[in-house]
Amino acid sequence: MIFFKSPVSNTSSSLIRIATAAFYAVVSLSAQADEQAKHPRAAKATTHMVSAAHPLAAEAGLAILESGGSAMDAAVAVQAMLTLVEPESSGIGGGAFLLYWDGEDKQLTTYDGRETAPASANNEYFYRDGKPLSWPAARTGGLSVGVPGTVKLLETAHQQHGRLNWARLFIPTINVARDGFTINDKLARSISRAADSGLRDFDQTRQYFFAEDGTPKTAGTRLVNQDLADTLTLIAAHGADGFYNGTIAESIVEAVTNAANPGQLTTKDLADYEVKERDPVCFDYRDFSVCGMGPPTSGGLTMGQMLGILNQFDLSTGPSVANWHHYIEAAKLAYADRALYMADADFVDMPAGLLNTGYLRDRASLIDPDVATQQASAGTPPWDEVRLQSPDTQTEKPGTSHFVIADKYGNRLSMTTTIESGFGSRVMTRGFLLNNELTDFSFKHENDGKPIANRVEGGKRPRSSMSPTIVFKNEKPYLLTGSPGGSRIINYVTQSVIAVLDWQMDLQDAADMGHIVNRNGTTDLEAGTEAEELDAELKALGHETNIRELNSGLHMILIENNTLYGAADPRRAGVALGR
Repeated sequence: MIFFKSPVSNTSSSLIRIATAAFYAVVSLSAQADEQAKHPRAAKATTHMVSAAHPLAAEAGLAILESGGSAMDAAVAVQAMLTLVEPESSGIGGGAFLLYWDGEDKQLTTYDGRETAPASANNEYFYRDGKPLSWPAARTGGLSVGVPGTVKLLETAHQQHGRLNWARLFIPTINVARDGFTINDKLARSISRAADSGLRDFDQTRQYFFAEDGTPKTAGTRLVNQDLADTLTLIAAHGADGFYNGTIAESIVEAVTNAANPGQLTTKDLADYEVKERDPVCFDYRDFSVCGMGPPTSGGLTMGQMLGILNQFDLSTGPSVANWHHYIEAAKLAYADRALYMADADFVDMPAGLLNTGYLRDRASLIDPDVATQQASAGTPPWDEVRLQSPDTQTEKPGTSHFVIADKYGNRLSMTTTIESGFGSRVMTRGFLLNNELTDFSFKHENDGKPIANRVEGGKRPRSSMSPTIVFKNEKPYLLTGSPGGSRIINYVTQSVIAVLDWQMDLQDAADMGHIVNRNGTTDLEAGTEAEELDAELKALGHETNIRELNSGLHMILIENNTLYGAADPRRAGVALGR
């Protein structure tokens, strides 16, 4: 760095400014060239970008950005389109978590649009004859449906960060719903897989997803959804009030209470729903600050624990067996704490020290570099007083989507959105599927006389693993990332952060790489990828392994030297688009 002393003449000052500007221009171009060399496969843009799980959703968001819209305007359009073209994963019948960086105010806001249990729900909501239901018995039908939060989240965040008229943002989806879209391979496979697990059991889903002869509709079939077009027209005209009150709300309650395995949802539950702004969960990792969403999702805290533990180790040598071993052991330790402590913070007191540096250093010291633990025990992080609780092993199913958006105003958005398992509760009304989010609660409310933090309670939000994430470098957004994948989401997203920050991988390569997942038990290795090739070496360290399909849906944007780099997970039908 060159420093100049004052005073100087006007002429000298002008020459200095010109020389300094030229110097920094050269430095910037050199840095940009270096960064582009690091990301040869990633999509590139200079103004704005969307990465989402379906081309029509990404195109809808990009069109809004090119019309002068903000990242939040584009998010409304993307989510509306995903409701139509990726109905098995998310939609207005579900919930979401949103991280939004305001480029003008330089402020990060996190929005909790998680579904809530009916006010009448109690500890034995999922009990029959004194025993908890099985997960399949609880999932299908109205019992599993929580109050949807997505529409209210979109409206709340749009009121604060939108630039375009609300109604305009639904036009692309309304038009496509009326004209029809082509079923892709992913949706066709999903219909076929769900055909014999409740998707045929309800009139609307059967009529929409199956042919007249009862066979699942196939890839290439044109699907028209006039009911959804009418529903979105009402929401466009009346905002969230048009969803949570009036005919749509009444249709939701009727569908839930009249379905097989009926639920307890009421129109008052819908009318009383509130989106909550939560404090972001932020923590240091290497030279970066990683920010995520706090409870009721466990994503931010569990990622923070994993990365806080891994801060004690040098992973820069790349995805070696030794580094994967440390990663797996860190995951076991973090998931043990997740099971015991994490739930909706409005209902359950949690330790204040889950991300305490000293505590995570102590947890890291439990890792033996040469021998795997079979299962980790929860730790005792700092907190005000002892809470005796029992672990919860309830896991979410991977019926979720994720998208990221960057606009020309400097706004950055990371949003994970879900209806829980594929096709949610299987109950459909007015053209959209209803979630089965209440099955994310623990069905049991206690073990050995100790309460389970994630037990069912009226108005409570079930624990989630959704992990929308924004990584900051020098106090500016650097990486936007997130994924679907049920309780494996935390592993997928943490791996993406390590791949980019520690291993300096090309962004698309980071999305492509094989997954290694541990949730405090058996280690899953993604079949057909380089992860599978580590099986023997991990077993030699004592890891119990399982080779299986791991269907993530990572969507990422990296911002470096005035360039946007985008990636979409090849396991889904997504794409990154920008200008």
